[in-house]
Amino acid sequence: MNLTYGNVNNPLVSVIIPAYNAQSYITDTLQSVISQTYQDIEILVVDDGSTDRTSEIVQSFARKDHRIIFLQQDNAGVAAARNLAIEKSRGEYIAPIDADDIWFPQKIAKQVECILQAGESCGLVYTWSVRIDEFGYITSRDRMDTLEGVVYPALAYCNFIGSASVPLINSKCLEKVGYYNTQLKQNNAQGCEDWDLYFRIAEHYEYRVVQEFLMAYRSTPQSMSRNFSSMLRSYFFVCQDIKDKHPEIPQKIFRWSEAQFYLHFARQSILAEEYINYLKWWFKSLLTDYSVLLNLGNYKMIVKAVLGIHKLSLQNRIKYKEINQQQIFRNIKRTNKFSIHQMINNNRWKVITQVCQNINSNN
Repeated sequence: MNLTYGNVNNPLVSVIIPAYNAQSYITDTLQSVISQTYQDIEILVVDDGSTDRTSEIVQSFARKDHRIIFLQQDNAGVAAARNLAIEKSRGEYIAPIDADDIWFPQKIAKQVECILQAGESCGLVYTWSVRIDEFGYITSRDRMDTLEGVVYPALAYCNFIGSASVPLINSKCLEKVGYYNTQLKQNNAQGCEDWDLYFRIAEHYEYRVVQEFLMAYRSTPQSMSRNFSSMLRSYFFVCQDIKDKHPEIPQKIFRWSEAQFYLHFARQSILAEEYINYLKWWFKSLLTDYSVLLNLGNYKMIVKAVLGIHKLSLQNRIKYKEINQQQIFRNIKRTNKFSIHQMINNNRWKVITQVCQNINSNN
């Protein structure tokens, strides 16, 4: 497939970047976008009422690269900022990225190739990602799922796509299912807008995956993902909407999902050295799903954190700029050793993927 730069048949990809007080990382993010090997892109940056140097930095990039379109609005939240960018976009595909995340150079090229090969039934292509800290060091990897086709039952269990900076979305999907949900912020429940959109797309379209690490999600103490109260309200809003629309999905899947969500908060609490919060979220997870007791890693985590032992998932501290695909596969250790708890989770995931496969077979 010929996707060389300047080919008149190349589809235009609209990159959308919501930015609020993003001066610390927006330069690295923009650099990773304009350095994509797939160059047939437009880049829409929405300044969501920033009070720092975000506007100045983005406009300096825009003066050097005509593909960058700078937009501004009063602070209205990440969903409204993304929606404004989508409304102003011209591309056949939408590629969101948050203002502190990083794309590896071939991300868009590989996703465009995948979605073109998949045909019109495909609404979204996801990929794998790593996590980086505020200094750009890789700390771990996210899930390495391979689900394709009809995937909405799996999305009811968890947002296996990962962060908002992962997908490439067919813009026609958004005409059918709508944009990002701004009502969540209005209900003081900001945080799960991406999961909500992924599920609505999955109700009508198939998914595909590029099985490579092509994106780096930056986790910092200031990340929205650590605003636990807002995230939890957001989770329950989205989860209840899924339950109401899909009573055929077994209730136990939602119970498993809730327990995993609490464990996510527990892990985030450890990273922030908030040990009391770790115990609180771990206990809430336990009350939701007793199998949590079988995960010895939870006990080791709190002991190591209290003792000040910082465990990295990489054998060496490596920055995202200094690593390639082979090194990621070679150096990232499996953080979950084989255990009874892992066996239970694996069996649950098999149940969920089997539901997806049954739907795919019947279509």
